[in-house]
Amino acid sequence: MFRKIYGFDAKDAMDSQSMIFFWTVVIPLFLTVHCLVPVGRERGFDLCVTSRQGIKDLSNQTLSRVPPHLPKITEYLDISYNNIAEIDDRSLVGLTKLCFLKATHCGLRFISPNAFVQTSGIKVLNVSQNSLSIIPDLSLPQLRILDLTSNLYDSYQLPSTFQKLTHLELLFLGSGKASLVKSTDFTALRNISVKQFGLSARTGWQSYESGSLTNLRSLQEMTLNVPFCEKFDIFKNFLMDLNRTQTTILRLVKLFPDNCTVADDPFETLKSMDLVKNLTLVDTWVNSSVMVKLLKNAWVSNIQQLGFFNITYNEDTPDGLNFFGQNYSVHLRSVIFDHVAHYQYKYPSFNISVEALSQMTYLKLSGTGMNISPCNLISALPSLETLDLSNNLLDESGFWWTFCSYTSVFPALKHLSLSQNRFLSLSIISEKTHQMRSLQSLDLSFNSISIGGRCSWPRHLRELNLSNNNLGNTVFRFLSPHFEWIDLSKTGITAIDQKVLLEFPSLTHLFLSSNSIQVLPVDLHAPLLHTLYIDQNIIATIYMGTFEGLPRLRTIKAGNNPFSCSCDSYWFVTALNKSLLPDWPLDYTCSVPPILAGMPLADYKPGKLSCELWLQAAIALSITFVITTALGFTFYACDGVWYTKMLWVWILVKRRGKKKTDKLRDVSFHYHAFISYSQYDSSWVESMLVSTLERAGLSLCIHERDFVPGEWIIDNIINCAEASYKTIFVLSNNFVQSDWCNYELFFAQHRAVRYGIIHSLIATDCVSVSEIMCPFVPLVSIQEDSLVFLLLEPIPPDSLPKKFLNLRGVLRQQTYLQWPGAGAGEEMKRQVFWSSLKAMLRVADRSMVNGARRAGSPKRLRHS
Repeated sequence: MFRKIYGFDAKDAMDSQSMIFFWTVVIPLFLTVHCLVPVGRERGFDLCVTSRQGIKDLSNQTLSRVPPHLPKITEYLDISYNNIAEIDDRSLVGLTKLCFLKATHCGLRFISPNAFVQTSGIKVLNVSQNSLSIIPDLSLPQLRILDLTSNLYDSYQLPSTFQKLTHLELLFLGSGKASLVKSTDFTALRNISVKQFGLSARTGWQSYESGSLTNLRSLQEMTLNVPFCEKFDIFKNFLMDLNRTQTTILRLVKLFPDNCTVADDPFETLKSMDLVKNLTLVDTWVNSSVMVKLLKNAWVSNIQQLGFFNITYNEDTPDGLNFFGQNYSVHLRSVIFDHVAHYQYKYPSFNISVEALSQMTYLKLSGTGMNISPCNLISALPSLETLDLSNNLLDESGFWWTFCSYTSVFPALKHLSLSQNRFLSLSIISEKTHQMRSLQSLDLSFNSISIGGRCSWPRHLRELNLSNNNLGNTVFRFLSPHFEWIDLSKTGITAIDQKVLLEFPSLTHLFLSSNSIQVLPVDLHAPLLHTLYIDQNIIATIYMGTFEGLPRLRTIKAGNNPFSCSCDSYWFVTALNKSLLPDWPLDYTCSVPPILAGMPLADYKPGKLSCELWLQAAIALSITFVITTALGFTFYACDGVWYTKMLWVWILVKRRGKKKTDKLRDVSFHYHAFISYSQYDSSWVESMLVSTLERAGLSLCIHERDFVPGEWIIDNIINCAEASYKTIFVLSNNFVQSDWCNYELFFAQHRAVRYGIIHSLIATDCVSVSEIMCPFVPLVSIQEDSLVFLLLEPIPPDSLPKKFLNLRGVLRQQTYLQWPGAGAGEEMKRQVFWSSLKAMLRVADRSMVNGARRAGSPKRLRHS
């Protein structure tokens, strides 16, 4: 036998207006949703798998048993295509999170009743294509999908344990040995809400007892994979039994074996089946005579959708298929032919009255090899709303054929699919669509389309699918601003301009999957956008604020991108509403940094502190404040200010001493210091100050001892000050009450100014008792520091008399040395005090202070 697919020729396309000639396979698209598993993922996969880490594929590994110590997080386990003869009590120990178990083509002969004690959460179990001799006892209270087809049990009798499978919704049974269907086989399902049920047998049934399906009270969809070529009474009994359930969808798989000649009418029961609305024939041999019988019965039944998938068509009648309709109310609205293989070499002939199809709203002619569209297919179907001509050989000239004269072009057509054809020019197609005045959506995916010039789209066209065409980034400029639904998946787009969506104010759905987009602009604006697909691109980061210009966004699909697990993705993981992501978390994994590659993005939790800059700043400032406060308190409590200033004085003295060595080399003084003080402080001066400094080898000038008798007091003061390296003022409350002390201070300062060596006083607040160390006043003559102030006791500047305004300025602007008070802990301060003072005076060594005391008896002067 040789099978070949043929298509329309020109003669077929121009045939009479009363007939339409078909050669293809037609099945309603929405019918396949119920019957076929979505491509790429098994039925029930999304029900179980939440993370890629939970997937364990051990298929094709020549295993003889289930490996022990599998990860406890395993949710999906595939052990198919191995040599595992049994699943015993310990095979699945520890897999408490297992939800999906697939064990097909394993030669499995036995499943222990206690095999699933620790995996009671299994929802999907597929043990088809094995050698099970009996239907196993199953204790799986959460089980929803069970596939036991293609095994070797000789009876469909279900164990009593199935009564406990209260969540079971999909059940498929089938065996190469089961040939009888008894009324008691499915009693265990009496109280189970099974919605989809499948029965299969390799060689057909020998008998079927009526009432076998009546226990399936909630049944909605039935799949029968049993061949019939004779004994159609069994098939008719099955259909009558099925009519007692709530079934609305019936799939007949491999109903007729190859080269089967059917003399009887196997479909006459369809006329009395009130509930079945969808009928599909799959993978079967169909003679033209049988096709006519099917159409006649379907036309007068309640069937609304009729489909043919992957059938082999054989014309056993001389004129092919001839059907001219019936004088009955027709319920049929949808017809699909999808992949028809023709048994003979000649073109098949389908002669069907146009009037018979006048109420059809959905027509699919897919996988037929059609290269020219029949004229009547365009002009004579007044109610047709959806036309699917995908997977053919059509191009612009074949679909809009120049030899056809159309009175009207698809007067009611709303949805047109030309996917997987040979269309080339987007410009030509856009012009032609103006003829279809009701067209709302157009599918041009999987063609070889190029832009080809300016495009002019009709205003009524709202949806356009251009996926899987190499169009590039400029495609947006050739689209209509009236589009609401645009699919540009896998079209070679590498970048999106931030203003591109502003050109489509009505846009609600945008699909950009499988492109090479690297960055999603932050300021996208589409006020009506509801759905956005950006999955399978090369987007590493979706930045915060990206979706702020999309206020109505409800669905975002962004999985299978090489996400960067960094703080830029922190908001996406923690703040974005995950109900917007239908593929979360399964399709979101880290790609960089390499150490985190493969980790689910949902598990990336760096912590708020490490990624929130404002929080880092707040905590840093708080910690800094606390530490500073603690250090400040400790510093204050331990007199840190006093010690710091003394250290500063020491450093300044050392530094200035080194710099002044050359300057003072040729200078000589009689004294290291001249001391100015009040007579009321003489006891401290004589017992503490003078004695301590002179014991250290320093030469001091004091008025009671060193003033020259007979000279004016003013001249003594001037001479002593000029003969001394420094002038020391012992400041106290007694000092500020003395006019002579004020005069000495005034003279010392103005004397230094007259020589031009006093620089601007440092503006420093020296009032506080704790501030005891300050830089020195400038030295007389060559030196920069000549005045030294010793504060014997605190003197508030505001309490000084007006005549001591000069001293008030000194205390406000210059620093001074303060004598530590009495008490515990002050001894160390006194040592530092004397060290600092001595260091200042020793800058002028004995080579500079080389004059002896002046001769003569000292004249005692009392300051009052």
